[in-house]
Amino acid sequence: MKTIDSRAKYEERLSRVTAYIYDHLDDEIDLNKLADVACMSPYHWHRIYRAIYGETIAATVKRLRLHRAAGHLANTSMSIEEIARKSGYGNQQSFTRAFGAVFGMPPAQYRNEGSHTKFQPSRQNGAALMYDITIETVPRMTAVTIEHVGSYMEIGRAFDALFLRLGATNQAGIGSRMIGIYYDDPGAVPEDKLRARAGVIVDKSCTVGAPLAQTEIPGGTHAVLRHKGPYADMDAAYEWLYRDWLLRSGREAADAPVFEEYLNNPRDTAPTELRTDIFLPLN
Repeated sequence: MKTIDSRAKYEERLSRVTAYIYDHLDDEIDLNKLADVACMSPYHWHRIYRAIYGETIAATVKRLRLHRAAGHLANTSMSIEEIARKSGYGNQQSFTRAFGAVFGMPPAQYRNEGSHTKFQPSRQNGAALMYDITIETVPRMTAVTIEHVGSYMEIGRAFDALFLRLGATNQAGIGSRMIGIYYDDPGAVPEDKLRARAGVIVDKSCTVGAPLAQTEIPGGTHAVLRHKGPYADMDAAYEWLYRDWLLRSGREAADAPVFEEYLNNPRDTAPTELRTDIFLPLN
């Protein structure tokens, strides 16, 4: 019991650190400030963070900033200069080098040729050929989940909290299939009100306490789109799925939320190699 209680204290402290990072991505990240947020010694807290997360704070901040930058490039008209500044780079050249090293192409090329462009109406025929939809029967499943409210691009903070909480109760290995359940349309609901849950598929016998919950996925027939590439590109994939595939398919969407299954981990996978299955429930 003492071991679990001790782990829980570290989990709660590191949850504050990750929440702070998400809320202050536009600011300079100060390690001593993060030590204060964690209520840990500045001599030791970062070693604990790296031991649990498998990456340094610098790597976490860089990954999250570039992930957000890709979203700006794919989904907004924000200038590359402004995106570079918001991403913590002193000039556009250094941002271009960093972005290109991670995403395989410079920002301007990514905006015009990234995987999100394959779903644009002007390239509709290519998208239909390259992104076949499979129809699958999904069994009823149970997931251990934690709530996320806010930008869907930031659901990673909920996954961080989920896995820390599971680790604190010695349940880190209860599920290997990571899913995100999305309840609202970003085009109709303000970003700060968007509702989602981050979760892992588990055996029904698993028991959890707040803030975790067991969430039922009803199963049934689903249209499944396999997406390869950065999470920032997925808005375009959703638009294509609803605008082009669903409207022409003769099928009807069922009264259940869409969910995603993440087939690899963004902490150790290049953004261009990320695999995500999007499950659209059908009648």
